[in-house]
Amino acid sequence: MTVWSRARCQARAWQTARIEWKAEHERFKAAQQAAREKGGAPDVDHPGPPPTGFALLPWLLMGMGSFSNLLQGKTPNPLIGSLGLFVFNSLYIYITFRSFDRDKREAVRTRVALLVMGLLTTGLAAGYGGNWLMFFPLLGLATGATLRGPWLGRTGLLLAAYAAAISGLRGGWNDAANIGYATFLSSMVTAAILGLSEVVRELRAAREELARRAVEKERLRFSRDLHDLLGHTLSVIVVKSEAARRLAPRNMDAALGQIADIESVGRQALTEIREAVTGYREGSLATELTRARSALSAASVEPVIRQSGTPLAPQTEALLGWVVREAVTNVVRHSGASRCEITVESGTEQARLTVTDNGTGEPVSRPREGIGGTGLKGLTERLAAAGGSLTAGPSPRGGFSVTAELPVESAELTDFAITAPRAS
Repeated sequence: MTVWSRARCQARAWQTARIEWKAEHERFKAAQQAAREKGGAPDVDHPGPPPTGFALLPWLLMGMGSFSNLLQGKTPNPLIGSLGLFVFNSLYIYITFRSFDRDKREAVRTRVALLVMGLLTTGLAAGYGGNWLMFFPLLGLATGATLRGPWLGRTGLLLAAYAAAISGLRGGWNDAANIGYATFLSSMVTAAILGLSEVVRELRAAREELARRAVEKERLRFSRDLHDLLGHTLSVIVVKSEAARRLAPRNMDAALGQIADIESVGRQALTEIREAVTGYREGSLATELTRARSALSAASVEPVIRQSGTPLAPQTEALLGWVVREAVTNVVRHSGASRCEITVESGTEQARLTVTDNGTGEPVSRPREGIGGTGLKGLTERLAAAGGSLTAGPSPRGGFSVTAELPVESAELTDFAITAPRAS
């Protein structure tokens, strides 16, 4: 690709960037105007369109004095001066447009262009003096736009001292202080403004990312709760419906009792789903144990429930209640067991829940793709987030066993329970 082709490609890229900036600016203005028409305050948090190199182009007017000298014939060797002015402006535009992209700003090509610009500024200022000394503040501006970091302060001081020395040797020491101060000020102020603008935009992008993740977390929380709630409830309804069908020909009263239980389970499920939607549901271990006894009995599984130790905190009960619900659902659905033992032991430091059956001992089939984080896997993540653990697998005595352990008093557990069952 020839130099001319590259120049045309760069010009088209700048034109495209300018069109996008203008379109974003118009959208920003329209949003602000719509907010005012609705009687509300404009969105002050919206920083507007991102800055580009066009924001720094007006400062090239500082070089109008040298251009005027060329037109008036006051510059010796006008051909060299014109070429120097053209190259300086080209380097300034090239550097400033690249300074708004971090990768391009830190590229070696940009640093080399800045060094060449510094050498050219030195040559023009030392050779012509006068208005050509104003190229040093423009060099400081390009330096501040490019070098944003711990070395900026030292570089700005050295550049200001260098500009003052050249100005003092060429135009007198009265101008040296002004040129040096203008060079230092332009580099520091430009770096501060552009750096602050970049930080604000990064913070805003981070806030939007956090909001997006919060939405995803809430969706995951809702899908988990819905899976656990409906999976258990529908299993109980199916089991009790089958029991009612079997009992109806020979014991209508017992069948009606099962149907009444189905109605009660359905009403409770509606309440729990509403609570799950709002995110404020906290399970009760005693309630879950009662439901587990009823569900196991309806499925012709003998329930054996033992509970000992000190009373548990509501947060611990809530998590262990979810473990009971999921483990009993798996026993009813998959185990083929005739007996299920549920043991709850609580001490001063740790609470332990064990659900063991005498079924086939085969693990529950894994959830389908796209439904990760449900069932025992989801419970494992929840307990791990609360400082506990959950293990599940075939029992040495046969059947399948689920064991959950939780610390009785834990700062992580307290913080976790505020959002339970939202943990991921």
